Amino acid sequence: MIQPSDFNLIQLYVPAEKRAAFAALFAVNDAMGDVLRSTSDPMVGRIRLAWWRERLEELDRNAVPAEPRLAEAARLLLPAGISGADLAELETGWTHLLEPFPWPDLSGEATWFRGMRLFGFGARLLDRSDEQIQAAGGLWALVDAARHCSDAPSRDMLIDRARHFAKAVAGKRFARPLRPLSMLAALALRDLGRWPAIEPEGTPGRALTLVRHRLTGRL
Repeated sequence: MIQPSDFNLIQLYVPAEKRAAFAALFAVNDAMGDVLRSTSDPMVGRIRLAWWRERLEELDRNAVPAEPRLAEAARLLLPAGISGADLAELETGWTHLLEPFPWPDLSGEATWFRGMRLFGFGARLLDRSDEQIQAAGGLWALVDAARHCSDAPSRDMLIDRARHFAKAVAGKRFARPLRPLSMLAALALRDLGRWPAIEPEGTPGRALTLVRHRLTGRL
């Protein structure tokens, strides 16, 4: 039996009318992550990420290429007030992960910023504004990057940063509309508590963490 992904579980808690836009936002972020996962040459990776940045910026000029994730962004995110230029900001965070191992501290800083911006856009979709949700996004991005990193010293750097920033959001309570986002931070805290073991996505324990956070809103 194939386990559902963490994101698929979280999508169940997103209001039905916002679900497609929420998925479109994370699909743009994932598309850039796919560049890293499928590119062994950093120079080629930078070129491919630059292509995404440029195409996203062009969405603001009504230039929509025949790429499904970009088309969905134009259809669902621009009308919600998230511009192509906004989305293009995510590219910098991914580009810094093309640095050679071990990653420098700047790669961690860029990852933190990417998560903050991503959750900020998500909060906009959910019609809420909250600085704490952006901090939760930075935490999630650091842990998520560590979960997918193949280099031990780089993972350690990301987790050290995540542990530092976790102190700022641990115990915080999030408003119900924001919980589809803060659920991801709840999973990040779960991962930190179990590190260095990397738990598979979609496990019953992770699903229970999501339900608990959905009910209480507290990290």
